[in-house]
Amino acid sequence: MTIRFAQPADASAILAVYAPYITGSTITFEYEVPPIAEFAGRIRAIQQQFPYLVAEEEGSLLGYAYASRHRDRPAYQWSVETSVYVHPAGHRRGIARQLYTRLFDLLVQQGYYNAYAGITSPNPQSESFHRSMGFDYIGTYAKIGYKMGAWHDVSWFQRTLQPHQINPVIPMPISHVQGELSAGE
Repeated sequence: MTIRFAQPADASAILAVYAPYITGSTITFEYEVPPIAEFAGRIRAIQQQFPYLVAEEEGSLLGYAYASRHRDRPAYQWSVETSVYVHPAGHRRGIARQLYTRLFDLLVQQGYYNAYAGITSPNPQSESFHRSMGFDYIGTYAKIGYKMGAWHDVSWFQRTLQPHQINPVIPMPISHVQGELSAGE
């Protein structure tokens, strides 16, 4: 399996992984599968600052993970939200773990300290996975999202990426550390 940086040209393959989560679950709060061009734009926008990784095997994209801004105020700039999605053909193969491990390594190199994950509840598999990756449960937004005819809670999990420093350096864009991920890993 290869883990590499996503390209906008991967948008169609990434959407093939993501679309069933949109149309058949409450795991994501999107209602409609976005057009490929719009999704490619999302990839480009995220990659201006953050890592966006894909896992592929023999030319098939099996999963992806990325980080994004946690909140807009300057004091939050050392914190990110993370997401990981895996195609059903890749479940139970350690793909999400490998993607997150690489993602966290890159985030530390960039200078981030905190990672957050919002999980629509109940989702015991995702909650267990995030706990196994070092996340701790920190709270729940009750009935925050409405999808598929019901209100849903989102449980929030936090992981410390590295020891917190006084006067931290502003995180650098992913372009400054991209060379750290080799194409064949």
